[in-house]
Amino acid sequence: MAAAPTKRPGHRYCMIIYKSTDWWEALRHLRSSGVIRLLLKRVLLVGLYATAVTAFVIRFDRMNIQVDKEFFSFMGIMLSLLLVFRTNTAYDRFYEGRRLWGQLVNDCRNLAVLLHARLPATDYANRNYLAKLLANFPIALDGHLRKGVRFEKLEEVEAGFIERLRGASHVPSRLSALLQEFYERLLREEIILPAHLITIQRHHETLLDVAGACERIKSTPIPFSYSYFIKGFISVFILIMPFNLLDTYQYLTVPVTMFGAYALLGVEMIGDEIEDPFGKDSNDLPLTLISNRIRANVYEILGVELHEDVKGLADVPYSVVF
Repeated sequence: MAAAPTKRPGHRYCMIIYKSTDWWEALRHLRSSGVIRLLLKRVLLVGLYATAVTAFVIRFDRMNIQVDKEFFSFMGIMLSLLLVFRTNTAYDRFYEGRRLWGQLVNDCRNLAVLLHARLPATDYANRNYLAKLLANFPIALDGHLRKGVRFEKLEEVEAGFIERLRGASHVPSRLSALLQEFYERLLREEIILPAHLITIQRHHETLLDVAGACERIKSTPIPFSYSYFIKGFISVFILIMPFNLLDTYQYLTVPVTMFGAYALLGVEMIGDEIEDPFGKDSNDLPLTLISNRIRANVYEILGVELHEDVKGLADVPYSVVF
């Protein structure tokens, strides 16, 4: 079982890793999630509001202030349907993002395997060049989907490579173009044959297909009007909840209202967090970890030595973002 990550200066962890069958361990990780901490603050505010309403109504004997229970139940059913659709839509985006990065893992490995079979075992120069260039692609895509490419995390393929790369407006595309140039050079040197290039090309084209699909997810958020409508609906529902519960629960209205708010606000906030799976929140995809694993796999397949500290980044029990 993976332990909860220890926060270190300058580090943020990306995804909470836990054993889903261990409920107590899962509950212990609640403090590791920023969205849960924010949710608890909002539930506390709802509790203060419910306390004020309950004290006022009981103190001044205004128990006749209530909402029709049948109407309230009908609105609850409508809200639950909207939240189910909202959560499913957000999770579909999250799962598609993970599927795309799984495809990227497979294609990088396939490219490394195909070229490993064609490159002479003693051709260290080309093997080293390919390993660094191919491993740079997921790392660059990771940064491109977040706050920008961190060039210090990329491998220096050759002298001046990083500096030349800084001038590219779309770094993953530039890396893909350099890989294509590398294949063409191998073809001219007759290290690979045209038939091999056709097979290699199929996996190579998928790199930018994955990048484009990830950009589509990131640049197409849930429509604002839909998201705003649900948030407004939840807010109104929580505001009238104490008036509907007072005649039955009296002072117990406060904890009951807080529990209801926890469920409603929690589902909506989780949807907000996972609809962009490429962020740096606690429940987003561990892109840094996946990128490091691709690098370790590519180096191993091509027989290129990788420093142990760098290799260890592929096996940490949680994902960190530098």
